[in-house]
Amino acid sequence: MDDSSEDQRLPHRLDPNQPCPAAVLHSLGVRVWALDADAYADGDPRLAAIRKARGYSYEDCVTITPEALPGYEDKIRSFYQEHLHTDEEIRYILDGSGYFDVRDLEDRWVRIWCRKGALLVIPEGIYHRFTLDTSNHVKALRLFVGVPVWTPHNRPAEDVPSRAKYLASVADTAVGAAA
Repeated sequence: MDDSSEDQRLPHRLDPNQPCPAAVLHSLGVRVWALDADAYADGDPRLAAIRKARGYSYEDCVTITPEALPGYEDKIRSFYQEHLHTDEEIRYILDGSGYFDVRDLEDRWVRIWCRKGALLVIPEGIYHRFTLDTSNHVKALRLFVGVPVWTPHNRPAEDVPSRAKYLASVADTAVGAAA
């Protein structure tokens, strides 16, 4: 992702563009699936299998548009503030699109465009942020293990135990990849 301060909703690709291989996202602990969002209402068996395997027992749905979200401008600003969580952040895009940005191991931003059908898991303890793209619309299923805890810890949050846990997990991945 480039470091332009232009509209956060733009793609912000480097010039020349440098696509991020799926293996890099995987090494950061980010997981992505492409599902059929139209099958969600009918009990999509792929989603059910992922939920069972990962222990996602709670869900809710959020629609983010200027019309649907009270305090839209403030919420968009807060979502785009760099932060981490003490739990995974799981989002299944049912309609619309937006960007999740995550920090790589060299502290650079990697922009992930998520559109209808994307199921994205951001690991506990990774610095990240979210913004809509120029469509200004996303409807997302939020999944949780147990009762939702959605407390952002804005950067710097090096003292949050989840940050140390995350860094240890990616260090293990990096050591495993080098072996």
